[in-house]
Amino acid sequence: MIFAATHISLLALRTADIKMLIVVCYIIFVIINIFLIIHDKRDPVKALAWITVIALLPVAGFVLYIMFGRNHRKEKLFSRKEMKDMELLLETLSARQIYELNNRLFQQRREIIQNKDIITLLLNSNKSLLTARNRVKILHNGTETFAAIKRALLNARSSIHMEYYIFEKDKLGREIAAILMEKAQAGVEVRLIYDDVGSWGLGTSFIRQLRKAGVRVECFMPVVFPWLTSKINYRNHRKIIVVDGTVGFTGGINIARRYITGNKNGIWRDTHLMLEGEAVGSLQITFFTDWYFVSGERLRNPDKYVPPTDVDIETPVQIVTSGPDSDWASIMQAFFAAITKAKDHIYISTPYFLPNEAILTAIKVASLSGIDVRILIPHRPDSKIVHWATRSYIAELLDAKVKIYLYKPGFNHSKLIMIDGIFSSVGTANMDIRSFEDNFEITAILYDRNITAQLEESFREDLRHSDYISKEEWDKRPWVWSVTESFARLFSPLL
Repeated sequence: MIFAATHISLLALRTADIKMLIVVCYIIFVIINIFLIIHDKRDPVKALAWITVIALLPVAGFVLYIMFGRNHRKEKLFSRKEMKDMELLLETLSARQIYELNNRLFQQRREIIQNKDIITLLLNSNKSLLTARNRVKILHNGTETFAAIKRALLNARSSIHMEYYIFEKDKLGREIAAILMEKAQAGVEVRLIYDDVGSWGLGTSFIRQLRKAGVRVECFMPVVFPWLTSKINYRNHRKIIVVDGTVGFTGGINIARRYITGNKNGIWRDTHLMLEGEAVGSLQITFFTDWYFVSGERLRNPDKYVPPTDVDIETPVQIVTSGPDSDWASIMQAFFAAITKAKDHIYISTPYFLPNEAILTAIKVASLSGIDVRILIPHRPDSKIVHWATRSYIAELLDAKVKIYLYKPGFNHSKLIMIDGIFSSVGTANMDIRSFEDNFEITAILYDRNITAQLEESFREDLRHSDYISKEEWDKRPWVWSVTESFARLFSPLL
């Protein structure tokens, strides 16, 4: 009897010891991971969000942090790509000079004089070339965009280079693929880069069919265990087409039929550009470096891939890229610089509004200074948590006198900024932290009154199909919405 009682007492003691050991290990594990996050020297808000996740979910939180939270810009995960980017860029520039900042044309243009600080910033931080002789056509929706893309692809004689975040194998994707295979079999060099996460459903048989027809296809950073944790968070969000080195496309539209037919959210509103002239060379250089990164092949023939242009229209364009392979968040810096120097108005169209503190402060300060700031976001979400996090910023923007509009007909996917009628940006970067820090992005910045006026008129047309949100109306929204927004906002730095 005494032995049994003693045995039970020892078991209870051991159980208590085990529980205490688990608690101690838990605390040590959390402390170590919090130290690692603090040592990462990242944005304090983002750091606190990750600390909260790890404190609440130590094991799962740690795995999520390794997958999504590490500061690879600091760690130079992509340093191999960065070095080759610079080498290839300088090699191409030595073959043909595109940069003309100091010539008479640029000295005479008011738009260039007023934005010379931004142009210089991007030359220093991004080696982004200012090009002069360009023909720019704004494509206002998927129907216009894919009609122009198909014409360009069918007219290809030498090369087709494509790079997309999303390439779907729906009806439109199959039509584009059929053209690529037809041109490859006719002797045109066809190269395609697709993002492994964005184009997750593309399928091996679809890729095999393209390759069998002669299309060179490469996947950007395939996510395959055990390399999952170092790659899944850094995606190639760029949309680029270059045909024969003379015609280029970039903007917000992926290869997907929903941009033409819409989906359950209604129409997909988006904007793309067709470029001819010197700016196409900058798109081509971006493709060169990304192609080398995914394939190891150097495209060395600038006479073939970046031929001289006969375009004589004077539309200044700067193609800007950003990503975790560079020291500077160049696109974010350009937006910040443009917002802070605005004198009259700032128009922003973005599907996701999760800005960092610098951009948010710049927008609020501009509005409080009397600048007419208008932001267009979707009324209908394609991602609920991002949608609620976006809405969490509306109250403080309204307090700062920013005008907020919710686009009603469908999902607004355009990524546009227009400032003072002399600066505009059309590209792939959303107004969010992921686009600023984690994704490989590209945007065309245009210093031209005519193009900016066209974009602003299209923006105002979108506003006519949107609901204006007043502060009084917003303050009356259900308290449940406010709570949901607050929780989504808390974790928005992790999205």
